[in-house]
Amino acid sequence: MSLPPDIAGALSWARERIEQVDARVLLRYALACPASRLVAWPEQRLSAEEWENFSRLVERRVEGEPVAYLIGEREFYGRSFAVTPAVLIPRPDTELLVELAVAHFSAQQRVRVLDLGTGSGALAITLALELDAADVTALDRSREALWVAMANAARLGASVSFVQSDWFDALGEERFQLIVANPPYIAADDAHLEEGDLRFEPRSALAAGTAGLDDLSEIAAAAPAHLEAGGWLFLEHGYDQAMSVRGLLADAGFAAISSWKDLAGIERVTGGRWLGRD
Repeated sequence: MSLPPDIAGALSWARERIEQVDARVLLRYALACPASRLVAWPEQRLSAEEWENFSRLVERRVEGEPVAYLIGEREFYGRSFAVTPAVLIPRPDTELLVELAVAHFSAQQRVRVLDLGTGSGALAITLALELDAADVTALDRSREALWVAMANAARLGASVSFVQSDWFDALGEERFQLIVANPPYIAADDAHLEEGDLRFEPRSALAAGTAGLDDLSEIAAAAPAHLEAGGWLFLEHGYDQAMSVRGLLADAGFAAISSWKDLAGIERVTGGRWLGRD
């Protein structure tokens, strides 16, 4: 039986199969070590167990499994969040929702916040930590997703109330000053759903009808009943949906409607202010 390779050899083997950045993340996970060890001791030989674990992870990545699911975590807004196949993997694009909330509300302001479809809880927990005085409620229809979110909140020390609900159904007449959502917005027949990481993520958190607008439309129409006068609604959406979402908000009676661009220059979030009924 041949000996397991050293760190340099393991990385070289992996780079022939997967991206270099993925290889380094997976090796760090298999060795339970910081990145500095991979650089400082490339000649250090892996144990048989470490090599077996690493090679298994690489082969699973070759099959397309997302790195976040393989190592069980993903960074969002500078914090590490546990993720499982029960939740959508947090993405940098969604950080724009946090930036908009922070720009519209001060950290000391006592504001009631609602996160619709919380998944891993990344958005709700980040808002609770960034807006110190906020009263944050997060909901999801998936019990499994809520378990992940609640564990993340406990680990990161965030005060968030969690509710199992299909959008607003379980909220009664509760109202908020801020509602944020990263709902499903991909068309059900979009070919991208069968490519890359999306193949492994929960379809219910990705697809929303023939045009991808079903959930966005439902939220825009129902949100006024759960917003205080002067409250804001911010919705993440697809790269080509900003105009449609602006129309949905206008139809629902929102004012000050605008769209904001992500780091790639794509209109990624659209929002508006609810001024109340005349």
